[in-house]
Amino acid sequence: MSRYDEEAKYDRPKRRTRPRTKDRPSYDDAVIGFVFTRDRGRYACWVDGPDGGREVTAMKARQLGRTGVIVGDRVKLDGNATGDEGSLARIVEVLPRTTLLRRSADDDDPVERPLVANADQLVIVVAVANPEPRTGLIDRFLVAAYDAGMRPLLCLTKTDLADPDPLLSIYRPLGVESVATQQGGDLSKLREQLDDRTSVLVGHSGVGKSTLVNGLIPGADRAIGVVNEVTGRGRHTSTNTLVLRLPEGGWIIDTPGIRSFGLAHVDPGKLIGAFPDLADIAADCPRGCTHTETAPDCALDEAVAAGRADADRVASFRRLLASREGRETQHDATPEPDATS
Repeated sequence: MSRYDEEAKYDRPKRRTRPRTKDRPSYDDAVIGFVFTRDRGRYACWVDGPDGGREVTAMKARQLGRTGVIVGDRVKLDGNATGDEGSLARIVEVLPRTTLLRRSADDDDPVERPLVANADQLVIVVAVANPEPRTGLIDRFLVAAYDAGMRPLLCLTKTDLADPDPLLSIYRPLGVESVATQQGGDLSKLREQLDDRTSVLVGHSGVGKSTLVNGLIPGADRAIGVVNEVTGRGRHTSTNTLVLRLPEGGWIIDTPGIRSFGLAHVDPGKLIGAFPDLADIAADCPRGCTHTETAPDCALDEAVAAGRADADRVASFRRLLASREGRETQHDATPEPDATS
């Protein structure tokens, strides 16, 4: 008998691993946390408590697999969630999201990138001058807000440098609320809009988001940049998304300056749902109507002709549709120069 035949007589060693079970832990005793920033695989979470709350550092549990955890998520924390120095909890479950702000790299990229979860307001920060306002980007932010189910708010900065009314007149037909600020000015009206809300600040680089954050939250120390005199563009001074608690109640989520905002993930057919008055009219449209200017037999055109719909509001809605399709046009929001100057 050969050596190999002798070895064949031995049985394979038995598996000593535990059998798999379909039972999964419930984590009923897990605490609920709010993710406010992420850094190299570690998540900083805020846990409310009778003493005001505490910050807990956590990592994503293995069983979550490819489930993403983003800023704004409400999560279940297991393990050491005391928040003591050196402690590390585990994120074992991501609770259902009420809203989800998303973007894509460009309009041809089908991959969506979640940005912020569970925010109820999108604050679109726009400078009326230096840099000049980009209405095409504002339109894209509005589309993203309506898609996410968030309330949009226009926050105009640097109103001491130019008249904000030409820009506001573009968005009045959409019913978008607004607040005007200037450097070193009173922020009480803005605070009223932020109280008891979770608000995401978005805007082009250099529009003054970091200045607003520093004014709203003393000690926030967000870096402030300047606008390039040649290109008219701002420098990215905020490089990470960060959630900050407002002294009066509520949260603001400061995002890095954005120069483009892809909308490939947005279904244009659902956008009209953000405008109930137009949606009621569009119910009479032919099946498959796109509601654009060239759409045949669109009920919106008939309603405008009959005086049942505001022409400016319909035109503004169609501008948002064009923004989603990459056909946005830049409106001139610059006031006419003084003839005496």
